[in-house]
Amino acid sequence: MCGEVSGDLMDKEVTLMGWVQRRRDHGGLIFVDLRDREGIVQLVFNPEEQAEVHKRAHAIRNEYVVAVKGVVSKRPEGTENPALKTGGVEVRVRELKILSEAAVPPFIIEDDTDAGEDIRLRHRYLDLRRPVLQKNLVLRHRVCLSARNYLSQNGFIEMETPVLTKSTPEGARDFLVPSRLNPGHFYALPQSPQLFKQILMVSGFDRYFQITRCFRDEDLRADRQPEFTQIDVEMSFVDREDVIACMEGLIARMFKDALGVELEVPFERLTHDEAVGRYGLDAPDTRFGLELVDVTDIVRGAGFKVFAAVAEKGGVVKAVNAKGCAGFTRKELDELTELAALYGGKGLAWVKIVDGGWQSPIAKFFTDDEKRAIEAAVRAEKGDLVFFSADRREVANPVLGRIRNELGRRLNLIPKEGFSFVWVTDFPMFEYDEAEKRYYAVHHPFTSPMDEDIGKLDSAPLEVRAKAYDIVLNGEEIGGGSIRIHDQGVQTKIFELLGMGSGEAREKFGFLLDALSFGTPPHGGIAFGLDRILAIMTGSESIRDVIAFPKTQKAVCMMSGAPSEVDRKQLDELCLRVAGKG
Repeated sequence: MCGEVSGDLMDKEVTLMGWVQRRRDHGGLIFVDLRDREGIVQLVFNPEEQAEVHKRAHAIRNEYVVAVKGVVSKRPEGTENPALKTGGVEVRVRELKILSEAAVPPFIIEDDTDAGEDIRLRHRYLDLRRPVLQKNLVLRHRVCLSARNYLSQNGFIEMETPVLTKSTPEGARDFLVPSRLNPGHFYALPQSPQLFKQILMVSGFDRYFQITRCFRDEDLRADRQPEFTQIDVEMSFVDREDVIACMEGLIARMFKDALGVELEVPFERLTHDEAVGRYGLDAPDTRFGLELVDVTDIVRGAGFKVFAAVAEKGGVVKAVNAKGCAGFTRKELDELTELAALYGGKGLAWVKIVDGGWQSPIAKFFTDDEKRAIEAAVRAEKGDLVFFSADRREVANPVLGRIRNELGRRLNLIPKEGFSFVWVTDFPMFEYDEAEKRYYAVHHPFTSPMDEDIGKLDSAPLEVRAKAYDIVLNGEEIGGGSIRIHDQGVQTKIFELLGMGSGEAREKFGFLLDALSFGTPPHGGIAFGLDRILAIMTGSESIRDVIAFPKTQKAVCMMSGAPSEVDRKQLDELCLRVAGKG
């Protein structure tokens, strides 16, 4: 391989094949940088050594595919390139064969290309020649290999679950596939292998794993794709501690094998209430401070009616102290207020601590005692800027959590290097949708409630905690799992609480309910988002940079043109019509 040529091969003949990165004609000598996935090596064509070969080298252009034979030599003193693994040597070419010519590429095949993402995705086969993407995808291979080895060595069996399955629309939208053999019926592409891996536990395969493709027809952003990859795991005869300990071993192994990074285990843990209370979000970035402070009791009787009314109605008033930021401009304050509104906030109050006291539109509504109490609570001093969010708990916390994260970015508080893991546990089992007047499962309806909370299912469902756990890396959720319900009666009860009648439950999940009646072991598992993990490992801004052939944010493959229209004959075979097209 080009990147493997070293001083160990000095004076030996080598055969190399690859792509021409660039050709430089220095009058007599011609230099060519030859590239493959392992790196770049310099070739030298000397007319005094091989005149015919040198003559044919004039025809070489960027991205031609060539094969050469030559002798490894030391580069002349002063011409070494320490930036390359092969920078101390060159290959003096004796034989040359042009295997394939290339048209002029639409952008330069280099890591620092200035080409827009659209044109790079349209020519993804060229984009994938860039060393940075090749390194990302080689790392992906190494992570998958490491996961397979660890899980296999720990008694897990890799098994495949169906890709054409039954639609059970509870979370994101399903991708539907019409059945030709069963007109009017549809398969769904799996959003996860959840039910099948639970069935495997019932079947006696007590440790399962799969590196599997999943599909969700949802609105996209940088960390989402319509098809993505999970490391999916399930275990029998376990509790939460067993799953967490085993999965910490898996993560530590992947980071050591793929990056050479030794992680310290066990990882930090926070309950859901702690994570949301201190950081505003259930996927907290624990790499920096700026923790949220509850000042509800301080402002409960304050003259500022907005805060007082929220406190009176059972809401919360949370604050975060941006140390040394009293110099923020009005424009910066307006930008943060707009960000708060984007995440559902009705506003973003702020106070600058300056000479002479508080500088803020709300300062006049607080007594000196209230001001001192708030300053003490958030440890504010002159030069600080305090932000407030007041609303229902489920609104105020995440709004200020997003502001906290943005402040962390703007103030350069987030370390550029390192990996910070935290488990978030004790999630609420349900959330209530006021508009639809019904409960929803926070994770999924197969998650087991805490044993001590089962008695609250009828009387106080919102107080029931789930045996669920998420793992967060650098403020991004990279995996989520739970101990599952293994009792048919409890599973039926959960379906009822979610507004699912017995007929609907039987229609959607009858096969699972039947399976639970035939002796089901306690079991639990987790699914890791492989693409997200790799994006963080590689420092990529988007998971598209760690996927070979990603879709755009509109779920389009720029290279192949998918999705596309299909022939009328195909629609007829499926008994389908496209609305508006007859």
